Amino acid sequence: MGDAIDLTGDGGVMKKIVQRSKPDAIAPSESLPLVDVHYEGTLADTGEVFDTTREDNTIFSFEIGSGSVIKAWDVALRTMKVGEVAVITCKPEYAYGSAGSPPDIPPGATLVFEVELVACRPRKGSSVSSVSDERARLEELKKQRELAAAAKEEEKKKREEAKAAAAARIQAKLEAKKGKGKGKAK
Repeated sequence: MGDAIDLTGDGGVMKKIVQRSKPDAIAPSESLPLVDVHYEGTLADTGEVFDTTREDNTIFSFEIGSGSVIKAWDVALRTMKVGEVAVITCKPEYAYGSAGSPPDIPPGATLVFEVELVACRPRKGSSVSSVSDERARLEELKKQRELAAAAKEEEKKKREEAKAAAAARIQAKLEAKKGKGKGKAK
């Protein structure tokens, strides 16, 4: 969608927006430091997926700035808004460094994450404007997950229909070949 943006000034964390958020979407802040994300992490060198929430449609939650995730995520997620999907490329010094994270992440690995910011929330115990706001937020999250699951199901159905159509065409060709040469010559 856009060019990659250097978030750290040294090329250590690059962000490319894949899907923009709605203009009025919220972003993480001091009052909303907890974030929920979907992601898929791959090794830049091989493209091998080492971690994902997509397979089981789970949400990963963490607090920005708490040191619970790699530096690149703290940097990149601060720049995102709910609904945004971005590809984040992380040099080793903003990821797992020279040690890596064996066995999945080798030493000195550059990592690539496709991250979707699903929601931002206040810390537990902080006041959310009301219980109904929180309920609405959870309902919206549920709806988004259901829509994503329905879209995946629809894609699967289309692939299966295409396979069936291809098989039918092949079968028809085979039957047509069988028919040739068996008829009476004039």
